[in-house]
Amino acid sequence: MKKTVALLLLLVSTQGSAAVKVEEMRLTAASDTSRLVLSLSGSPTYKVFALSNPPRVVIDISDARLAAALPNNFSGSPVQAVRSGIRDGRDLRIVVDLAAKASPKSVVLQPSENQGYRLVVDLAQAAAPVAPAPQAAPMKMAPATVPQAAPVSVAPVAVSQAPAAAAKAPAAVKIDPPEANLRDIIVAIDAGHGGVDPGAHGPNGTKEKDVVLAIARQLENRLRAEPGVKPVMIRDGDYFVPLRKRVAKARESKADLLVSIHADAIDDRSVKGSSVYVLSDRGASSEAARWVAEKENAADLVGGVSLDDKDDVLKSVLLDLSQTATIEASANAGNKVLQELRGVGKLHRHQVEQAGFVVLKAPDIPSMLVETAYISNPQEEMNLQSPAYQKRLATAIVEGVHEYFRENAPPGTKVAMANSMRRHVITKGETLGAIADHYGVSVDRLRVSNNLSGDRLYIGNVLRIPPNNGT
Repeated sequence: MKKTVALLLLLVSTQGSAAVKVEEMRLTAASDTSRLVLSLSGSPTYKVFALSNPPRVVIDISDARLAAALPNNFSGSPVQAVRSGIRDGRDLRIVVDLAAKASPKSVVLQPSENQGYRLVVDLAQAAAPVAPAPQAAPMKMAPATVPQAAPVSVAPVAVSQAPAAAAKAPAAVKIDPPEANLRDIIVAIDAGHGGVDPGAHGPNGTKEKDVVLAIARQLENRLRAEPGVKPVMIRDGDYFVPLRKRVAKARESKADLLVSIHADAIDDRSVKGSSVYVLSDRGASSEAARWVAEKENAADLVGGVSLDDKDDVLKSVLLDLSQTATIEASANAGNKVLQELRGVGKLHRHQVEQAGFVVLKAPDIPSMLVETAYISNPQEEMNLQSPAYQKRLATAIVEGVHEYFRENAPPGTKVAMANSMRRHVITKGETLGAIADHYGVSVDRLRVSNNLSGDRLYIGNVLRIPPNNGT
């Protein structure tokens, strides 16, 4: 009997637990767009769709439970009520009753240093029921692909609420759907060495080819989570790829940027720090950079492929790369990455170096080589073996790439379209904190992007909104 009771209690406990808990819900209201932010305990499986007669938006989250109070202040918004229920004994349904038909857009923000997963749902009104507020540029939102569900009978809850003054929330204009022909930005990720070419060795035998592949995979995962960005791995296993083939693969993928990951070594084990290199059409910018370039270029010989019969091809490529624009773009992107690496550890060089790396010689792709650390330094060898440190390096590179494409996104890409929309006109009563929350970015990033030393705002000024990357 005791075993039966224990089993029943275990079943009840198992059924009562959920993979995802909605830990907080908050509503930001504006005249023609309302934003619902759900703070979650884990990554959700969800769908969002609109229903009519009466107009409402439904949010279904698989295997989830509500562990927070529902919003109850809808002043100045088309939202009339928010209610929830459990479907099929395990799935959470949240219903947002509206005064007029809305077009939902949704995105999941990845965890940041001080926040977990967040599901953001924007409800853009086809026709605002209240007078429009001063226009502000819409937020960068890459809408998730939302399957249309068959109409479900959801009994509306009558809510009687007297009109109230519009809340002082950031205004945003309606988000138009992206054009069908917009493409992703493609970033080619090149993990150095591989296979018969192990690269450099650390004092304890750590191989460069192994740690740079681990960092490259972290970089791939982080970039894949970025809306409008597609990573392409040049090498995704322990095998050798000739340097010229690496360039060819990047060009075949139509990459917009190539990032080559390495970990250098030198006889002096006290030397440490990160460096970023781009191609120079005049040769290396320093003797150290020249030595590194010559060593890396020798990798083709290690792999059994000689470059002796390719002099004419290499010369023609170098001539193509003498175009100033390509190298300037590489230096610009490399500088963004170098500044972000400053927050991870020591920099070996405080400016972008130039050298004749073969892997950087794609004639039409801005390219950089990142020496993440000196594997010959015992402490940095240990760091390079750490998944947490690998992730920090990858995150810094992604942040630098983010900043570069915020200013230099190729025309016709989803990121270029989103960047063009990310402007906010300051209206009366707004605060920097409220604007940051509205766009899903941190106050610090908002200050940095607009060169603000404090929190004072002026009506009518335009704020640049930094990329939304879960921070």
